[in-house]
Amino acid sequence: MNTTAAQFPYPWQRCKIIHLVRHGQAMHNVEGDKDRNALLSPHLFDAQLSPLGLQQVFKLRKEVHARGLFKRIELVVTSPLYRTMQTAIGVFGNESSADGGNTDNFSAKPGGLDCPQIMAVELCRDRLGVRPCDMRRTVSECEALFPSIDFSMMDGEDDSMWNPDIREPEEEIAARMVLFMNWLWTRPEQEIVIVSHGIILQQILKVLGNDCHQAVSSALCQRFDNCELRSVVIVDKSPRAVDSTLCSSRDVAKQQHVLREEVSN
Repeated sequence: MNTTAAQFPYPWQRCKIIHLVRHGQAMHNVEGDKDRNALLSPHLFDAQLSPLGLQQVFKLRKEVHARGLFKRIELVVTSPLYRTMQTAIGVFGNESSADGGNTDNFSAKPGGLDCPQIMAVELCRDRLGVRPCDMRRTVSECEALFPSIDFSMMDGEDDSMWNPDIREPEEEIAARMVLFMNWLWTRPEQEIVIVSHGIILQQILKVLGNDCHQAVSSALCQRFDNCELRSVVIVDKSPRAVDSTLCSSRDVAKQQHVLREEVSN
């Protein structure tokens, strides 16, 4: 037996299956491909999905159902930006909220279909600052638009994280993803979807790929296409016990300010 290739067992309670989904094509993707300066336009505030993005969402929804994945998902964690919430509801919400990709009305309450809980979490939102397309709406607006999404983990009514003058450095994004994954481990669910943004999903995979072979990590962290789904199994190798009552997203978010100071120094 080749001991260098041996597989080491871990208790199933220490494992999670994570499905990473990038949002469908949004209007800022369309305009940004034409002119990068367009990303600074206030008209792209909290950008919505494009017509193509809506079609991509409907296509992924059909694939998720055909593979039997929908029935296994216990929790969907989404960025609180419009494009990600549209994608989360469109793929994993009820059928009346995803009527073929011909409308942007991906916001109806569940009706009939047994859908997984969908929760908005600030820590997995897009890169912060400068670009209006990455600024979120108020929680009240989000709740009115997406009444089936749980906003109880949001950090406040207004968007206090977005800075009009400073673009979040990659080091801070990486630190934020460490906090996000620490919070995710406190969740009791074992099969979870994360609906987020390209750079955020890449940073999550970089965090997870620290102990992978370089070739595996490199392949794992390639750029996500719009509405691409990528699945991984993760293992908690730490000695700590996983307890969903240990901390909340708010508790973890408070640590972000400390980490930002450490990264800046």
